Amino acid sequence: MTPPERAAAEASLAAARGGHVPVLLNEVITALSPRDNEVFLDGTFGAGGYARALLETAHCRVIGLDRDPDVLSEAADWASLYEDRLTLEQGMFGAMEDSGAAHAGVSGIVLDIGVSSMQLDRARRGFSFLRDGPLDMRMGQSGISAADLVNTADETVLADIFFQYGEERRSRALARAVVAARKTAPLDTTTMLADVIEQASPQKRPGQPHPATRVFQALRIAVNDELGQLADGLMAAERMLGEGGRLAVVTFHSLEDRVVKRFFQQRAKSGGAGVSRYAPDAPDTLLPSFGIITSKAVTAGEAELAQNPRARSAKLRAGRRTAAPAHPSLKSGLGLPGLVVSGRAL
Repeated sequence: MTPPERAAAEASLAAARGGHVPVLLNEVITALSPRDNEVFLDGTFGAGGYARALLETAHCRVIGLDRDPDVLSEAADWASLYEDRLTLEQGMFGAMEDSGAAHAGVSGIVLDIGVSSMQLDRARRGFSFLRDGPLDMRMGQSGISAADLVNTADETVLADIFFQYGEERRSRALARAVVAARKTAPLDTTTMLADVIEQASPQKRPGQPHPATRVFQALRIAVNDELGQLADGLMAAERMLGEGGRLAVVTFHSLEDRVVKRFFQQRAKSGGAGVSRYAPDAPDTLLPSFGIITSKAVTAGEAELAQNPRARSAKLRAGRRTAAPAHPSLKSGLGLPGLVVSGRAL
């Protein structure tokens, strides 16, 4: 690397460090406990905060996986500073067994679930009602967009999405309002949809979130199959990690945390609590595949909250892989909404 190339890479790295603050960073690194020569998978690479912390804590290797091509393009500007210790790959963490990490003997996996601040802050990505842009929300920038869903889905399906993925109590009324509005003109932008939801909602009281908050969350989860990906990713991590391997998962809302909590509860008990008794492997023959590292969800302290308000809703759960075989790959008992199982939303 020439001096000008290094200077450019260091400038890109400084911008990445300054543009995003990973939540619960110290707690995640403590849970993963990186050691020299180990290999880690950062399954939701984003701005690379967890990956860099791992690389700077021990002389280890990290495979950075992300479904968003923009993320990898920007990270490529500074990744060379870590030479062959950092490898970038495009893909979904629910299919992490197709990545290079599956062949590298990973010792630890970290997942930071949900939308990144990089995506939220860019109007053209269409994730936020605070910024006018195309109603997109596709993390991987391909497939069905939020606009496609809003303008074509049946009213009942929209109501189910708003309720199951957004926990929106007024889901049916809001779905009716969306269907009525799209008859006049397609709802193609974030502002158009937010206005429809706001007009169909009671007046917001001081301190309450914007009435479109839960609807936007629900659409984002549906478009990206986030909860299905989460369940698939947890089970893939279980199969990939060898004895002593660590799994750390950071979530940002109750739907995600419930899935992670129940996964670790199932895997930490003999017999696989919550697994159907009619599964191919009888539950009473299952041994614990994980030991619990975090006895309860770890949340941010006051110091971090003062510096990074985004950490307020973050929860970390972590476990350590045992020598027992992976449990059957069943989604039952994980607290997933019915739409994930049926696939009816899309």
